[in-house]
Amino acid sequence: MAGTRAAIRYAKAILDIAKANDNTASVNNDMLSIVAAVKGSDELKGFLLNPTVSGNVKLSALLEVFASVQNETKSLFQLLLENKRFEILHAIASEYNTLFDELNGIETAIVTTAFPITSDLESKVLAKIKEFSNKNITIQNIVDPSIIGGFVLRIGDKQFNASVASKLLALKREFSN
Repeated sequence: MAGTRAAIRYAKAILDIAKANDNTASVNNDMLSIVAAVKGSDELKGFLLNPTVSGNVKLSALLEVFASVQNETKSLFQLLLENKRFEILHAIASEYNTLFDELNGIETAIVTTAFPITSDLESKVLAKIKEFSNKNITIQNIVDPSIIGGFVLRIGDKQFNASVASKLLALKREFSN
C-alpha cells in the first residue's frame, strides 16, 4: 500500500511539472510506453525490482531504453535514483496515465464479459453510459469466463453487476434461507 501512495505522489508531482511546462500529453505518451514496456517484459520488471543492481546501472539502462522521452520523464528517472525507488516506476507511470485522463475528462469503463466484446456491443454500452455520464468514456474489456454470461460494468467507484454468475448466487442465497 505504501508503494501505491508513493506512486501517486510521484505521479502528481510529474503531472504538475508537465502542466507548468505545457507538456502533459507528451509525458503521458512516455508513461504509456513505460507501462507497456514493463508489462510486456519480465526481464525489465525483474531488472527494476532487483536489489543487487545498482541505481546508476538502472538509470543508465532506462535512459538507453527510453532514449526519446521528455525531460520531465528523465528527471523522474533521476529522482528515482536519488530516492532508490525504481521498483515503483510502473506504478508511477500507471498513476500518471490515470491522473492525465482525469485532467482531460476521460474516464475508463471496465466491462467484464464471459467473451470478448464486439464492436456492436461496445457502441451500445457506450451509448448507455453517455446517458448518465458527461465525461468522455473509453471501454476496457476484461474477459472472465467465470461470470458465465452477461456483464459487469465498473466506472470509477460504481459497479453494475448483470452477470449470470451473480444471479445464480442470489438464487442460491434465496433458496438457502
